[in-house]
Amino acid sequence: MLKIDMHTHIIPEHLPKWTEKFGYGDFIHLQHHKEGAAMMMKGTKFFREIQANCWDPAIRIEEYKKHETQVQVISTIPVMFSYDAKPKDGLEVSEYLNDHVADICAKYPKNYIGLGTVPMQDEELAIQELHRLKELNIPGIQIGSNINDKNLSSDRFFPIFQACQELDIAIMIHPWNMMGFHSMERYWLPWLVGMPAETSRAACSLIFGGVLERLPKLRVNFSHAGGAFIPTLGRIEHGFNCRPDLVAIDNPVNPREYLGKFWVDSITHDPVLLKFILEHQGSNRITLGSDYPFPLGDLEIGAYIEEMELEEKVVEDIFCNATLEWLNLDKSQFEN
Repeated sequence: MLKIDMHTHIIPEHLPKWTEKFGYGDFIHLQHHKEGAAMMMKGTKFFREIQANCWDPAIRIEEYKKHETQVQVISTIPVMFSYDAKPKDGLEVSEYLNDHVADICAKYPKNYIGLGTVPMQDEELAIQELHRLKELNIPGIQIGSNINDKNLSSDRFFPIFQACQELDIAIMIHPWNMMGFHSMERYWLPWLVGMPAETSRAACSLIFGGVLERLPKLRVNFSHAGGAFIPTLGRIEHGFNCRPDLVAIDNPVNPREYLGKFWVDSITHDPVLLKFILEHQGSNRITLGSDYPFPLGDLEIGAYIEEMELEEKVVEDIFCNATLEWLNLDKSQFEN
């Protein structure tokens, strides 16, 4: 059975020192301090240590063989989004990262699918890069759950989403710039609490803002099983019903109606929760994801799903069919 991990992250082995080049900011660069490892530096501040599997496509393929997974969908690490950069500088960063992803996909077409990144802080430049991604055969983009603290329902982002629909480019939404980050850094709470909340924030913004209603062919995938959105949908729906004067001001459609109209990945770390998501979404709207190569991810690439005694069709949907539909790709291109 074909397995496609649609939520993985990658970074070039060598990055320009954009902080020096642009003359401002704290752009990520790498310090290769020992064999097979590097320190991600945010300006002069240490961000995290990464291993060679964060940049070496050959190593990644070998690691994935251990989990019988042939295909990886690769996207940049969200800290690379650079939405706070000047627009033209943000475009330069995006182009560099997208060229890297495109090169890997061209070299290993049976093993890699790419998601691009675009400078969301400038809609014209973002759309310009969307057109270039189309030329590079990149079928989707990854964007953040908010853009410089602006919700995705903001009118300024609608032309970008509209262009994605017109260009047949899928979207993965990844939590980042987590709300309340600096007030809850202890216990890793931004990642444990902030990320699920951020993903729900993005889903609610696209639904209540009418984006999904106005763009019914837009193919959106919410990371980490949709974060807190589906588990708290009862509360969200109740708020919609009891205070339409606050919630239903831009879209009169009940948020529950959108279940099955978007995709979520499988990263729950919990078979009970995954069954709950399955009941609400259906297997053709759940995509296998891992967050590889980072430790908070499912680094056994869906092994627990195989142990859940699900019907074979359900497993096949999660392992490949749902991702192929989300990205509008044909399974035959990955056959040997």
